[in-house]
Amino acid sequence: MAVFPAGHPLSLALTERDYTDLTAVQSAVLEPQAKGRDLLVSAQTGSGKTVAYGLAIADTLLGEAALLEPAAEPIALIVAPTRELALQVHRELTWLYKHAGGQVVSCVGGMDPRAEQRQLARGAHIVVGTPGRLRDHLERGGLRITRLKAVVLDEADEMLDLGFREDLEFILEATPRERRTLLFSATLPKEIVVLARRYQRDACRIAVSSGQPGHADIEYRAVRVAPNEIEHAVVNLLRFVESPTALIFCNTRESVRHLQAILLERGFSTVALSGELGQNERNQALQALRDGRARVCVATDVAARGIDLPSLGLVIHAELPMNAQTLQHRSGRTGRAGRKGISVLLVQLSRRRRAELLLQSAGVQAIWSGAPSAEDIHRLDQERLLQSPFVNDDLTEDDMAMARALLAERSPEDIAAALVRMYRSHLPAAEEVFDPGPGVPSRDVHAPREPRGERPNGLPGRSVWFRLNLGRQKNADPRWLVPMICRQGKITKQEIGSIRIFERETKFEIDAAAADRFLAAVRQIERADVRIEPLDDPGSGGRDAPPPRSGPRPHRQDRPAAKAPWKGKPAGGRPRQ
Repeated sequence: MAVFPAGHPLSLALTERDYTDLTAVQSAVLEPQAKGRDLLVSAQTGSGKTVAYGLAIADTLLGEAALLEPAAEPIALIVAPTRELALQVHRELTWLYKHAGGQVVSCVGGMDPRAEQRQLARGAHIVVGTPGRLRDHLERGGLRITRLKAVVLDEADEMLDLGFREDLEFILEATPRERRTLLFSATLPKEIVVLARRYQRDACRIAVSSGQPGHADIEYRAVRVAPNEIEHAVVNLLRFVESPTALIFCNTRESVRHLQAILLERGFSTVALSGELGQNERNQALQALRDGRARVCVATDVAARGIDLPSLGLVIHAELPMNAQTLQHRSGRTGRAGRKGISVLLVQLSRRRRAELLLQSAGVQAIWSGAPSAEDIHRLDQERLLQSPFVNDDLTEDDMAMARALLAERSPEDIAAALVRMYRSHLPAAEEVFDPGPGVPSRDVHAPREPRGERPNGLPGRSVWFRLNLGRQKNADPRWLVPMICRQGKITKQEIGSIRIFERETKFEIDAAAADRFLAAVRQIERADVRIEPLDDPGSGGRDAPPPRSGPRPHRQDRPAAKAPWKGKPAGGRPRQ
């Protein structure tokens, strides 16, 4: 790979990092027509943009020299939307310009501004920062940019989305007019084009999103789950997909705290990233992921912007993203720099249509399936054990002596069972989950609509009524309740009668011939979140009596007169549920 002449400081840095092939965007910015010009580049997240603009500005900063001049006022300024991305850029440019003697300083919110001012006073070649903190240093006189040769706006579309337009314009107006301006963005909305026309001169337009997409190495999967088994599906996915690091996205801080607590209780080494954490706490969490002390990170979208974890192979969307751009940004945390990755969406039946539209808008195809079952995970554990170093590594004479001693006292089956028990002792237990299926077929528009929240077909003979502690508050729906009842009670769908869903519970009937078998099966299940119990005492003679409930609602004219409506609300308004 002849990017620079032999012995060039950046060529040495790339060789040390085992760079054998450049990505599409890295090759494009080094083309002859882009040399020395302003650049307007659109490339997806994870396509190697940081190294790309580090290479692109090398000739501007170094010229024909092999080393940079002693650090004084900065000659390059990199602006990034978030603290995490700015710190990541700082790390990348530090190793890239190490042999050129480059001094890189970061200025981001949440860090000590006085320490940053001292670093700037000692001198820097490249300054990387967030818009707000850079503007603060400019206004206070701590950052001088009169010698600036190049300005890079990284992920410019995100900076505009986050409301940094005024800060960006302030920074660009303060820079010398003869500078190079490189603008990198995943998309090019109208605002970005206007910004480029105002602050760039004869910019070279580079687009690498088509033909070689940035997410070509990501495998998308959509997993069908019941609303009350989201956490269980997450547990099984973490057990099934063997990834050194996994990132789980939630939409709110409360969801992050809840899911982190569940995973910690299950035995996963988990950290959290959300907007309520300080910068020091975020840095500690990311460092725990990088050095292997933590394997799982639960985060919100804002907190996870700009995260780059080399060992990240699995992204789980515990809650569906709001739009296709957020889906691509989340998924782009994996499958970077030629590495493979998996992005999994957890989809409830009621949100399948939304998930399909989301995937279609993002231009990706997902493999639909149920969550990995406990049996699948146990089978995979057996395969991994057979490939484990415990079994395959060469044995020493001491190992063989102890093995012979054990065989003299125990049978081979006992020793093998002990090995299995030791192997499983450090693994979180798999959860019992079920696949709610692809959903019911489209209903005939002329067919009468069934009452909402019910499965009205009763059983012809005697039946026994049971109670389930899930209701409308937990999004209970017959489409996933029926397979769950069948699986837990080891019965068939034909042995289930009416299902009546209430606010906090569900009542359903089971064929009397299968009731005892059903009750014995559900009592063997040790799960505190799902409880199934007989509706009536088995000793009373009313086991086959249906639960007290009024029949179908009377026709409107047969109902008693309604009470006066709430003050300020029309009488014909939407009824309260």
